[in-house]
Amino acid sequence: MKKEYRKLKSYLLLWGTQSLSALGSGMTSYALVLWLYARTGSALQTALLSVCSYAPYVVMSIFAGALSDRWDKKRTMLVCDLIAALTTVAVLALIKTDLLCEWHLYVLNALNGLMNTVQQPAGEVAATLLIPKEYYQKTSGLRSFSQSLNTILTPILATALFALAWIEWVIAVDLFTFAVAFISLWLFIRIPESKKLEQAQEKLLASVKQGLVWLKRNPLILNLILFLSAVNLVASVYDAAMPAMMLSKPNGGETVLGVINAFVGIASVAGSILAAVWPTPKNRVKVICIALFISLGTENFLLAFADSPVLWCIGAVLGWLTIPLMNANMDVIFRTDIPAEMQGRVYSCRNTLQFFTIPVGFLLGGALIDGVFEPLIAEQPAGSILTAVFGSEKGSGAAMLFFIIGVAGVAVCTIFSLILRKYKWSEKDE
Repeated sequence: MKKEYRKLKSYLLLWGTQSLSALGSGMTSYALVLWLYARTGSALQTALLSVCSYAPYVVMSIFAGALSDRWDKKRTMLVCDLIAALTTVAVLALIKTDLLCEWHLYVLNALNGLMNTVQQPAGEVAATLLIPKEYYQKTSGLRSFSQSLNTILTPILATALFALAWIEWVIAVDLFTFAVAFISLWLFIRIPESKKLEQAQEKLLASVKQGLVWLKRNPLILNLILFLSAVNLVASVYDAAMPAMMLSKPNGGETVLGVINAFVGIASVAGSILAAVWPTPKNRVKVICIALFISLGTENFLLAFADSPVLWCIGAVLGWLTIPLMNANMDVIFRTDIPAEMQGRVYSCRNTLQFFTIPVGFLLGGALIDGVFEPLIAEQPAGSILTAVFGSEKGSGAAMLFFIIGVAGVAVCTIFSLILRKYKWSEKDE
């Protein structure tokens, strides 16, 4: 145990402090969603927060990884984290002067997303350089565990502070956790540099092309990325619909939304523990497909047809329990198959291909709820089939949308399971 700790000491410090900072950032993002929905009552305007965060991430990611492969990983992470923290300070200043408007949040979220675009591939490569190969699956379980724990704590802490002390205290916690992570990375963590393949002399577009060419030559990785891209489209429509339904339904509200998100976190923690102790599977690709099929084929339908917070929480557990297992197996395949000196470029190409559907999904979800499904339900006569199935009150249009994305999720998993069935990636392939 002591030997393992020595090998992973730097990574564990990085993981722990960055996870703490992610908790603070998540609390601020959650509180801003509550603030904006209470102010506007619009699913689309609330979804635009996430659109503005992801748009620069998608557009610039393909270049960010090539730059990350050239730049010092530690300095890159520090600078990006510092600028992101300054955007949070700007939100606090606007709140204190009573000047905060929707467009301020969109602009600041876009800047924050740009910093995450550069920081994320640097952080991925830093983790690879700090983790011995034999600990890839275990450390992936740790990352899933911290993300899941944050999912539990974020809505609970953010909702409590938002209700008791308004949003200023949420932002204060965010800035404190940033300071802990920033100082730890700056003073106590040394990140070794990966091998360089003439990156300093390489033109930026040539570096980007190398990442795309590598993906083209590795169809398993490319197909997995496209699979997750389709899943992310469904999942981002889900994310846009969730607050619109839960904050509008008579038996919903901020507390119910927080409880459901907490159950998402509890399920993810349980799944993370499962991923950490799960024996090496014979076929990691099959595990990924089954995990996503269970997730997308259960929760959306319960959210669509049930009208009880208890059943919504059961849906959250079913929808998120297998996600950490999917992430762990995906992470092992990526970190094993992609050379460390290429990971920044390949991960950046992955980010563009895998995540471009997220802002599309948020826009689509918000627009469909505000412009199609809520008006459609409102126009239905009493006793119609749609109102009998999905309800007649505000939020019922979002419930109808959950049914549609449930069908879409099952279709996506079926199609890609057929595409990926010829790949049987296992430890012997490493």
